[in-house]
Amino acid sequence: MKKIRTLIVDDEELARKNLAFLLVDYCPTVEVIGMAANAKEAQAFIDKEAIDLLFLDIEMPNGSGFDLLESIKHDIDFKIIFITAYHEYALRAFKYSAVDYILKPINPEELTAAVDKVNPGEQSESVEKIDHLIENIQRRGEQLDKLALPSMEGLHFVNLDEIIYCESQDNYTQFFLTDGRRIMVSKTIKHFEDMLDEERFYRVHRSNIINLKYIDKYVKGEGGYVVMKQGPRIPVSRRRKESFLQLFHHE
Repeated sequence: MKKIRTLIVDDEELARKNLAFLLVDYCPTVEVIGMAANAKEAQAFIDKEAIDLLFLDIEMPNGSGFDLLESIKHDIDFKIIFITAYHEYALRAFKYSAVDYILKPINPEELTAAVDKVNPGEQSESVEKIDHLIENIQRRGEQLDKLALPSMEGLHFVNLDEIIYCESQDNYTQFFLTDGRRIMVSKTIKHFEDMLDEERFYRVHRSNIINLKYIDKYVKGEGGYVVMKQGPRIPVSRRRKESFLQLFHHE
């Protein structure tokens, strides 16, 4: 099996060595061919060596991880796994941008899961995805309005207002959009329940999350359901019924 040629970028020497040791112990397909303490060193290495994978710390002195991405984004032909100690807002920006990230301190299971997605020679990170991530990070304190959805066809950047509802299909989730498109994503509906803003989206049933903006009416009863403005009737589960109605301040 071809080794995954890897560069680690982190301003803390101990953090770089710790990650390298974890890769040796848990990810035998990875070959660490270099380490860098800052964006300048990393760019110099990437200019000389071909890599398959970049582990990139975000917060570094003398140039952040995003400064590095801005300088090389049109030459990226490798996968990126971000290493971050960022707070919850920034984590949402990572999730909305469909990029892989690992939280500090690094958990070996999370590390292994991230590396398992990397295959040498596969499609690298797109410029659009990197731009989307940087834009989301910069919108600190604002609502994030665009979601990156990776599908078999590629990456779809979807405004949240375009989503009518999404539906669970085993380990996949299908998104139903206002223009009639359907996008299938290889992540569970629980992934998106944790990600999407509760003030705009609500999981009314184990199989469905709806955009509250597109509710036309709610029909009461033992088998209560919502009628969407541009979609089918969607059942509201018995155990979610009370909390759902409280969204609208109903008794």
